[in-house]
Amino acid sequence: MKDRDNNSSLSRRSLLSSAAVAAAAVTAPSVTRAAESAKKFKLKYAPSFGQFQEHAGKDPLDQLKFMADEGFSAMFDNGLMGKPPEQQEKIGAETARLGLTIGPFVMYAEFSKPTLVMPDAEFRDMIVSRTRQAVETAKRANAKWALIAPGCISQRLEVDYQTANLIDNVRRCVEIAEPAGVVIVLEPLNWWANHPGLFLQKTPQAYLICRAVNSPSCKIVNDLYHQQITEGNLIPNIDKAWSEIAAFHIGDNPGRNEPGTGEINYKNVFRHIYRKGYQGTLCMEHGKSKRGKEGERALIEAYRACDSFEV
Repeated sequence: MKDRDNNSSLSRRSLLSSAAVAAAAVTAPSVTRAAESAKKFKLKYAPSFGQFQEHAGKDPLDQLKFMADEGFSAMFDNGLMGKPPEQQEKIGAETARLGLTIGPFVMYAEFSKPTLVMPDAEFRDMIVSRTRQAVETAKRANAKWALIAPGCISQRLEVDYQTANLIDNVRRCVEIAEPAGVVIVLEPLNWWANHPGLFLQKTPQAYLICRAVNSPSCKIVNDLYHQQITEGNLIPNIDKAWSEIAAFHIGDNPGRNEPGTGEINYKNVFRHIYRKGYQGTLCMEHGKSKRGKEGERALIEAYRACDSFEV
């Protein structure tokens, strides 16, 4: 009787062990996929609200959680400054909880007329007021960078005078932003595909303005989509302007979709930036080449592929 009990007990243990092995075999692939999904990217690629709403739903905080679960360590929201203060605070609290760095939000952008390149008091007073609002937004949201696109070129004033006026106006911004620890970033934009007539177009032009302002709170956001169209030569221009670059925007060309859908070798660009020790954000300011959940997953996999460079 005792032997039969021992044999029975042994059989039960064997059965349970076999079941455990079988269960592990079934779940291993999903565990591996989950681990891969949660793997942090090497660089701080920053999705925006809406890019993953097919997976995460429309609630902004759920979208932030999805970004973090997928391995992103940053996000950006161009419209942050226009949100109610309580919503800014919620976004700031949740990004801090999840360990997400907030990329530059738009403080001021004008695409139809000359403004900051002019000496007029109305534009001077306006940008001072906007800077004060941006500083309060940054405090509430735990953000650091505020973006300026400074308006169109004037046909009634020499370009050098316009450059001097812009430098003066950016200095006024910096006088407010620097004591608060906020960095003003200037974004050059292309004429040919998106923003005809804008004053600030190229990296060297933005570099000159930053050097003239001469403040740690005046830097460049290098939008690689725009600069591929305007000037190309991306990596050499990154190197030449490196001391003044605080952030990047991403988008392939043509099409302004995820990396790998156009002509830019983003894997090489990301490797170069990483090896230079870049610690800032790379805002994913682009669309998706495919719709729905498939498109969202393709976007993530595109960044996985470009982020797979050897260090």
